[in-house]
Order: sequence, then C-alpha cells, then structure tokens
Amino acid sequence: MEGSGELPDPQPPHPGDHRIRDGDFVVLKREDVFKAVQVQRRKKVTFEKQWFYLDNVIGHSYGTTFEVTNGGSLQPKKKKEEPASETKEAGTDNRNIIDDGKSQKLTQDDIKALKDKGIKGEEIVQQLIENSTTFRDKTEFAQDKYIKKKKKKYEAIITVVKPSTRILSIMYYAREPGKINHMRYDTLAQMLTLGNVRAGNKMIVMETCAGLVLGAMMERMGGFGSIIQLYPGGGPVRAATACFGFPKSFLSGLYDFPLNKVDSLLNGTFSAEMLSSEPKDGASAEESNGTLEEKQTSEQENDNMTEAQESHHPPEQETMEIVSQDPDYKESKEKGSKKDYIQEKQRRQEEQRKRHLEAAALLSERNSDGLIVASRFHPTPLLLSLLDFVAPSRPFVVYCQYKEPLLECYTKLRERGGVINLRLSETWLRNYQRHLRAGPSPVTLSFKSHCNIEAGGAIDPGRHR
Repeated sequence: MEGSGELPDPQPPHPGDHRIRDGDFVVLKREDVFKAVQVQRRKKVTFEKQWFYLDNVIGHSYGTTFEVTNGGSLQPKKKKEEPASETKEAGTDNRNIIDDGKSQKLTQDDIKALKDKGIKGEEIVQQLIENSTTFRDKTEFAQDKYIKKKKKKYEAIITVVKPSTRILSIMYYAREPGKINHMRYDTLAQMLTLGNVRAGNKMIVMETCAGLVLGAMMERMGGFGSIIQLYPGGGPVRAATACFGFPKSFLSGLYDFPLNKVDSLLNGTFSAEMLSSEPKDGASAEESNGTLEEKQTSEQENDNMTEAQESHHPPEQETMEIVSQDPDYKESKEKGSKKDYIQEKQRRQEEQRKRHLEAAALLSERNSDGLIVASRFHPTPLLLSLLDFVAPSRPFVVYCQYKEPLLECYTKLRERGGVINLRLSETWLRNYQRHLRAGPSPVTLSFKSHCNIEAGGAIDPGRHR
C-alpha cells in the first residue's frame, strides 16, 4: 500500500465523540484479520471475500459489531445471552469418530439453497450442527472448535474499531510484513519508550515502514511538539500514517526533509536554491495526474450528457449546439482547466518548499530530543550522519530486522565514541494459547516465539561533537 506525502483530511473530531462519522478512517475486524478503510457513503468495500457498504456504520460507536445482510447492508448484531443452566451433550474422546465425509447430512446444494432464501449464517451453523451425526460424540473442546470453524465460514460478522498503533501494527505484520520491515508491535512499543517519544519533544525519524513509525510517534505526541521526517527518493511515503486519521492540528508540527540534502546541511552549504533544483515529488505528480484525468473524464461525461439532452431539444436551439460543439470553445475550456491545474501545482510546490526550509532551520539548531531510525538501508552511515542533529544526553534508537548490520553499527559507535548506554537487544514475543476445561477435557499449552533486533543509546554530553 503506497501513498504520497499528503495525508487525506478527515473531519475534525469533537471532544468526547466516540461515534463513527463520514470520512473517518476505521479498521474492520473479523476474527484475527484487520483491514483499514475510510468510511464513505455508497462505496463498496471487500473484506474476507465479503462485499458490503459502510453507510450504516455512520453514527454508531466504535467497537460495534455488524452483520452483513442481503444487498451488502450492515446491520448491528444483537447479543444473545445463552442460559447458564444449559449443559452440552459431549463425548469423552474422539477415538471412535471416523472422518469419512458422510457425517454431514446437508449437501452443498442444500446450504446454497438456504443462503438463497436469505437465512442468516447463525441459523445455517445451527442446522449444520443438528444434521451432523458425529457432533454429539465429540469432546467439548472439539465441539467448540467445530462451531468456531463453521461460524468463520458462514457468518459474516464484522467489528468496526478505532485505528491505533497496536491495531495497525498487527494488521501490517499479518498482511504486508515486508512493507514495515517485519517490525512487530511489541518492538515498536519498545522503540517509542527507548526513544523518549512524548508530547512537546522535537523528534527526528528516518523510516521506510510505510509511515507506521511516524504515525505511532504522532499518536504518542498527541499533536504537541514537532517531528522531522527524513525521506529518500521523491517524497515521503505515509500510507500507514493516513490510516490513523489524524486531524489537521496534528499535521502542523510535521515536517519532511529530503535525505540527499542532509550532507549539505551538515557542511553548511545548504541553500534554498538547492530545493528548487531537486526532482519533483513523483507521488504528488501521480496524484496530480490522476486529478487531471478525473477532470478531463468528468468534462467528457458532461459533454456526453449535454449532447444527450440536446438531442431532445427543439430545432430553435441549433445555434447553441453549434456554439457548444465549436472546437475553439472546447479548446479554451481545456486550456482553462490546465491553467488551474498548473497554478495549483505551483502553489503546492511553493508550500512544500517553505516547509522544507522550516525543517532545515529546525535541523540546523542541532538540539533534537531524540532520533529513531527504522529503514531498509544500512543503519551505520545513516546514524553517523544524523547523530549530529541530536542534542546531548538525548536517546536514539535504530531498528533492523537483521542482526549483522546492527552489530557493525554497534562496533562503529564504540570506536567513534561520543555515546553512552549503548546496547544491542533482541526482543522476543511469545503467544500463549491455553484451554482449561473442567472434567475430563484435556488441558493444552502451546506457544510461538518471534524475535526482532534493535539497538539504542544516548549522546554523551561530555564528548558531544
């Protein structure tokens, strides 16, 4: 998921308002699967092989669970309380159950017929249970597993949750881990803590994680302080940052600066003329081209509609038809739209140039409160050049999914000096899955282990520069 440096502007939130509004960025949740979307009326959304519209979620609170009904409409799911005195009929073990594919009386045609009649997924699951000849012989744990599997297949239940650093980290790590350099949410949380990211700080970040690290920093700072993002290439990628749905007030303290101009800033040879000669933002250009194509398409549609309407007009309007079909008239119309497009593009470029100059002024002060590096590039040359912008006794954190580059970076910093409390850490995450049942049902315990590597330290106040 790629994006340009400009973030879509959601509606400003109201204090204490936890309801979903048109234009908000939300995260759809189904079981352990997440997807970030923007709420727009009459826009078809596809999620987990289900398509629907998000019109009905507007006005509901975050965390509400919906059910997909006929026509792609979402309806709030009512919670059903099961009686506590109900006892399930279950077997003691599964040794006598033979999986021969003949235990289910309902065929695929029968299930398709139930769907065509508009029967909900919950009722289909109940009929599958009733028509299973081996369900009552299974253990209670096996029954729960069977019901969960069938619900996932036939029940279209979706929960709309508010975007957060943890949720978006889990979503990216599960769907597109390569775009965030395989960074887990627990590693990101440790980076924010070790980097001393808090409100009122002036932070520097260099990341190639689709803007996830930047969004996490902005969320923690709450719109107070300033963040300078250093980006490679034509412009910053902030696809994950846009998913947070930050208001305009959060963007006032966000600056970006091209990475290829850092050396000139350190050497004192940086000037405003260098920004005017740099290549234009490719993402912005694509966005502008798309806007221009949309304008031209809309103009063609308007022309077609005009011709269709004029075909029903009486003969006395032939003069107006000749004027509208005059090539000089159309050419002047196209020139006007192109002129507006060029002026808008020049205005954006001038505004971007001013923001780059402001970022250069902030970096030149060399008193940043922290530095975070999480990129696909080798961390050693990046860190050695960016440390000069960090104030004494301020922390820095470097993330890499491989340990060899960080070992080299650690060695270089030890040889260079000027840093204290330098350490290289490898974080571990274990997911425990426990099933505790009363009676003869088994107790199982399993875990998964993952590791990420990061390095951190602080600038030595006695040997700074």
